[in-house]
Amino acid sequence: MMREIRNLKSWIARTPTVAEARPAACLGCKAASCPVGGRIQLHGHGVRERQVRGPPGPGEDAAVVVITGRRYRCVLCGAVFLVVPREVLPRRQYSAAAIGLALALWGLVQATALAVRLRVSPATALGFDAMAGWVTLRRWAKAVKQKHLFSSVPAAGPSATLREVAAAAATALAASSDPTTRHLPLEQRAFLGAAHAA
Repeated sequence: MMREIRNLKSWIARTPTVAEARPAACLGCKAASCPVGGRIQLHGHGVRERQVRGPPGPGEDAAVVVITGRRYRCVLCGAVFLVVPREVLPRRQYSAAAIGLALALWGLVQATALAVRLRVSPATALGFDAMAGWVTLRRWAKAVKQKHLFSSVPAAGPSATLREVAAAAATALAASSDPTTRHLPLEQRAFLGAAHAA
């Protein structure tokens, strides 16, 4: 899977054309997709729908949106890959921005896991176990600690608790947001920074 520079909101508003989303090079053999004076090497190979969960914007309610990813096939090496918005993470249902927001709420704002879930998850019906916490939140913090998620953020230290890991990651994500967002609350900046760090 390849993540496109376009963000999720603009992708939802209008799915890019085959030409607009075509990557510069093949992910497999690194051949140029459109060499100068040559034939196109990466051909459109259909589409694939993908669900993305979480708030679409920093102050918005959580939702489930369906995006249409563009598939491409390299005529040189046969590699097939999917191009999606930059916030869409491989093997994760939630957007990178939603995860950044959750880590900030839990680690920096010190919100309870239930409060974080109510803000980030689009689920309206919660089971009995959900009242005690949100296992996905701890799973994300573990993934950050193991460098499987947001690998560019600095490590919190080997003895850090999962909440401390979440706080350190959220701080780094907030710092990577656009400088014009400095007036926003930290959790909203972490949301915006996570979209860029994905």
